This record gives sequence, structure tokens and C-alpha cells, in this order.
Amino acid sequence: MNAKPETVSWHERARSLSFRTQAFIEGRYVDAASGATFDSINPATGKLLARVAAGDTEDINRAVSSARAVFRRGSWANLPPAKRKRLLFRFAELIGKHSDELALLETLDMGKPISDSLKVDVPGAVRCINWYAEAVDKIYDEVAPTGPGALATITREPLGVVGAIVPWNFPLLMAAWKIAPILAAGNSLVLKPSEKSPLTALKVAELAVEAGIPAGVLNVVPGFGQTAGKALALHMDVDCVAFTGSTATGKTIMQYAGQSNLKRVSLECGGKSPNIIMADYPDLEKAATAAAYAIFFNQGEVCSAGSRLLLQEGIKDAVLEKVQAIARTMQPGDPLDPNTHLGAIVDETQMKRVLGYIDAGRADGAHIRFGGRRVREDSGGFFVEPTVFEDVRPSMAIAREEIFGPVLSAITFKTPEEAVEIANDVIYGLASAVWTRDVTTAHRVARAIRAGTVYINCYDADDITVPFGGFKQSGIGRDKSLHALEKYTELKTTWLDLS
Repeated sequence: MNAKPETVSWHERARSLSFRTQAFIEGRYVDAASGATFDSINPATGKLLARVAAGDTEDINRAVSSARAVFRRGSWANLPPAKRKRLLFRFAELIGKHSDELALLETLDMGKPISDSLKVDVPGAVRCINWYAEAVDKIYDEVAPTGPGALATITREPLGVVGAIVPWNFPLLMAAWKIAPILAAGNSLVLKPSEKSPLTALKVAELAVEAGIPAGVLNVVPGFGQTAGKALALHMDVDCVAFTGSTATGKTIMQYAGQSNLKRVSLECGGKSPNIIMADYPDLEKAATAAAYAIFFNQGEVCSAGSRLLLQEGIKDAVLEKVQAIARTMQPGDPLDPNTHLGAIVDETQMKRVLGYIDAGRADGAHIRFGGRRVREDSGGFFVEPTVFEDVRPSMAIAREEIFGPVLSAITFKTPEEAVEIANDVIYGLASAVWTRDVTTAHRVARAIRAGTVYINCYDADDITVPFGGFKQSGIGRDKSLHALEKYTELKTTWLDLS
């Protein structure tokens, strides 16, 4: 796995790659208690990659028991912050050393281009863990201004056992967004990766123990949402569930929290993000290029994808011509080819969902300007062309519902006020953007849009130092930045009477 890409092809590496397929509980790999497995399928070929342990309630119970035991011992929770920091640095370093292997696992399991796995996903996970490692000993407690008769301290303490359920679109990176602040705060963790893409999480668990993080601090139980995920969300000894995925599943997890022990819930859910381009923006080519990548990157399987392109009257054709030109250069290809920019849809079910929305858009009267078909069928994989709809009305399903595929809906508007009205007229509020040369318009529109992130004259700008999350039915709480630590800690007041 250490040969250079120019001398050994990714296909050759894939043939020699071994897979960790068992659950990881209390520092070791174990079969599911039932012995059951599920198939991990390569989205690019439709063929079997591996048979992975199908965790269920008993496996979740074992993992939670392991996490609780190590938390009570304090071998991680009570470790001095400087020591916890060093171990997290070592963890990040090991992920970096295994970057080729992890990138290949990510691409084989999920279908994204190997170039994205190498340049985006793995480095992003390393940066995330390094950043929270650095933050561990920078978080100070407080002394309340109670006056001379008392001393009141306000301290942050870890919650205890956190359950994290992560999605399939960025399996390693989304896992890192949970793992890093959860462990930095001193918690123990039970991680349930998506059954569509569990392989990188299972490898990373081994690296955590190799880094010196105590066994039981990070447990990984692969399995299905309706079994392992449900058991984790209902568990009476789990203090918090952190979830990234669909809004429908997020609502179910909230119900489970109420039915069990009223555990804390953090949700990063769906999006139908508006990307608004005003006619006064001077560089329409730049805006159109950003709009194309905002929806076609990662096959459109991005919660914050700019799936609604709002264009002021008079610029529609100029912008869509450029978007279409970029779409031609992003035709789906072999994910293991470093020159591929658009990979496979994660599985057949999701591909059929995307194609179903394309059919619905046609039936509702929208016009396909480009794309709209399944391609590369002879590969056995699940590939959909980048697709551009025009003449879309805000009431159409393709303009209101999250498709999670490379499908762009272009909508025209007259005034900034109308653009804001269209932008806000969905149940989601995750990301958004406005392109304009007028600073007043930029600020007014940004203030009026109900979304967790508003990009101005860019799209999908990113840094670990800024929070990520949504308004409305896009979720509760924030990932990234120091704000993520708020989800995984409790505030304790200690009052000392000095009178």
C-alpha cells in the first residue's frame, strides 16, 4: 500500500487490499453476537466488496457497556488534557500515515473519485482531529462574579457515553467531525457507521488503539439503522446521540430519546440549499463555475449542496450555458481513475431515487437542459449524469425535496425580496449563498435567509474553525469549531459559601 500512484494503479491496490469487517468493541475486532453479516457492495461495479458484521441490540449493549466501563475508570475522561492532546495528535498522525489505504476504502465502499478521497476526505479528517487535539487544553472553566461571600465555579465535564450515527456520503470525514470533539471532551463513544459505507470507520477504530487511546473509548458497531441505530438511540445508558443524515431519521431519533432516558440529541439533517445569483454580479463565469461544483461535487451527495440555483431575470442563459459546459467535463467515470471528477451513486436504491426525481421533474413540466440519464450501465455500477433542469417552479418536488444526487433545479426571480421568499420557502435551512456586487444587498439577503451558513460571492467555503449546522428541519446543534464541544459537555456549578 506504500507504492506511488504513478507506478501502481489503484485497481492493482484494490486487488491486494484487505478489509476489516468485524465490529470493534473494547479494543478488539469481534463478530456480531448473532453471527449475521451484510454485504458491502462496490457502487462502481455492483459487485461484492466484503461481508460485514451486522450488529444488533446485543452488540450495541456490549459496546455501550465497554464505553461506560472505561468512562467510569477515568483512564480517558480523567486523563490530564495535555496527555489526551498528545494521544489525539498521534491518532491523527496514524490516519495520515494510512491515507492511501483509507482513501481506497472510501472510494471502493462509497463510489466517490479516488482524487477526492485523497485530497478532501482523508486530509479533512486529519485536520479535524488535530484541531480538536490542539483545543483540548485551551478550554478554560469560569468563576462566577458572585461577590466576596461565595466562590462559584463553572466547569465543563464530559457527558459520559455518546452514540454517534454517521452517513454514507463522507463516511470518514463525518466520523471525524463526531469522534474528534467527543473524545477531546473526555467522553467514550459508540459509533455506528452507515451500512452503505462502514469500512473506513472499522479501520480507524484500530488506529485509535494503536495511538494509545484506551480500549473501549472508541467502539464501532456496523449494522442497519432499524436495528443497531435504533438500539443505540433507545439505550438507557447512552447520554447523547449525535446524528448526521436525513431529516426523517433525525425525527425518529428524537422520538427514541424521549421514549428512553431523555438523552441529549444533536442532529445535522437534510438540506435544499439556495444559491442566489444577482444580475449585478460582475463575473458570471465564476459564479456559474461555483454553482456547478456546488451541486455536482461528490455526485451531488452533499447535505449542503447548492441544489436550487436562483437566477435573476436576464442572466439565466449565460449562467446555465457555463454550468452545462462544466457538466460536460464532469461525466461519471471510474472512481479509481485519478482523472475522474464524478463517481458512482452509493447504491442502486439511491440511484433509483435520483432517477425517480428526474422523472418527476419532467412530469411536473420542468425542462432538462442537460443530462438526466443513467450511464455506464455496462460497468454494473450506479452512475447518473449531471443533470440541469430549467423552468422550474418553486412548488415542484425537485425544488422542495432533497434529492441527494447530481440534479440542479434552476429557478428565476425578479427582485432580491422574491429570491429570499423562494429561498426560505422550504422546510430546510442548512446552507445558502448570494452573489452580488452590492454590499448592502449582500448583507440584507444574508440576514433574511434562514440558514445556518450563508456564503457571499462563493460557495462551500470551509474551515474547521467555523460551526456547521442548520436552521429549521436541517437540524439541532453544530459540528466543527469550539461550539461542537458544547454538545458533548455538561456545565456544573460548584458553590462554596465563604461567609
